[in-house]
Amino acid sequence: MESRFRFVSPPAPCAYLHDRSARYENELVAEMTPAEYFERMNQGWRRFGHFVFRPRCTGCRACQSLRVDIARFRPSRSQRRNRKVNERAIHLRIGRPEVSSEKLDLYDRYHSRQAEQKGWPTHLPKDAAEYYSSFVEHPFPTEEWCYSIRDRLVGVGYVDRLPGGLSAIYFFYDPAERGRGLGVWNVLSIIERARALGLPHVYLGYYVEGSESMVYKADYVPNQLLSPDGEWRDFRT
Repeated sequence: MESRFRFVSPPAPCAYLHDRSARYENELVAEMTPAEYFERMNQGWRRFGHFVFRPRCTGCRACQSLRVDIARFRPSRSQRRNRKVNERAIHLRIGRPEVSSEKLDLYDRYHSRQAEQKGWPTHLPKDAAEYYSSFVEHPFPTEEWCYSIRDRLVGVGYVDRLPGGLSAIYFFYDPAERGRGLGVWNVLSIIERARALGLPHVYLGYYVEGSESMVYKADYVPNQLLSPDGEWRDFRT
């Protein structure tokens, strides 16, 4: 692994629990292997582009890494309905990350809607260079998952294939198709691909009790949380 620098950010308003502040330990890495990142994830780190990070909040441990047990996973009734609605209507293409005007437009429309409906920070249009640094440049090869309906792009996700599972990085979708539950469909698709690859887990990032944007991850059962002592323990079964 080639590390450039490491720092702890100053306290700032928490993006998940609005009555709290947050701070992160960050590291900028030029290169790392999937195995090196997988080891970091088992220590509570996540990554976005070339930055790896983990919470270092005073007096709060609400952010807990969550993974889904693939061998024992059974979809809920609502997840089965989601599959019935989407499995024949949506085409998935997995490839290398690339920038396009279609993806930029989709990203902007998604974030504008989230800002309006869920109180996310006011969204400024993302230009091609920003998108490239966020989603195309990575310290090791990453998969881009493009979902389409009749050749119209409706969702884009980024997924790491690691020695012990698949890790979901980010997903955004067409607000006009929100009735389809595309976020659910993306997670179900990742779970099915992990099963086909013989991988034991899907890593969904941080579960945050009390955060509307993060609690959905516990709906994919059975799952486990990473405890402060570094052990994965059953959460919802």
